[in-house]
Amino acid sequence: MSDAVQAEDAVKNHCLRAARMLAPCVSYFVERISFGAVDGGDCVDVFLREGPYKPDVVISLTYLHHVETGDSIAVQGSFIDEILVDHLPRLPHPWPDDAIGLIDRSSDLPELVRLRITGPSEVDVVASCLTIYTAMSDGESSLPQHE
Repeated sequence: MSDAVQAEDAVKNHCLRAARMLAPCVSYFVERISFGAVDGGDCVDVFLREGPYKPDVVISLTYLHHVETGDSIAVQGSFIDEILVDHLPRLPHPWPDDAIGLIDRSSDLPELVRLRITGPSEVDVVASCLTIYTAMSDGESSLPQHE
């Protein structure tokens, strides 16, 4: 197997793991969205919260290629109906139909990750990198720690 195929499989597997990690967040709310810059690129962090007994989650996307949040005021506190993470491979491999036209594709474009959060408001981000941070819930943090 070539290095390029292994790298593509790694990104695809990363997207699958991220989708599994985020699946339990369907009952959460978008607490806030923050935009910034990192290492010469831009980034967006999406903060998810359900309540004190479930862990807060932060989805960090860097090196953005597409961001759409609809009504930015309505997004804050918006209930999450669905979270999708898709792998967008390099050319010549096809993209899902609903991703076509989001950005211009060229042979220089790397593999990308697409995050879509749907509910009363929607968040749609295409980026080069996706990282998920999970905090300990209040219920977990109140348990005695065994050494």
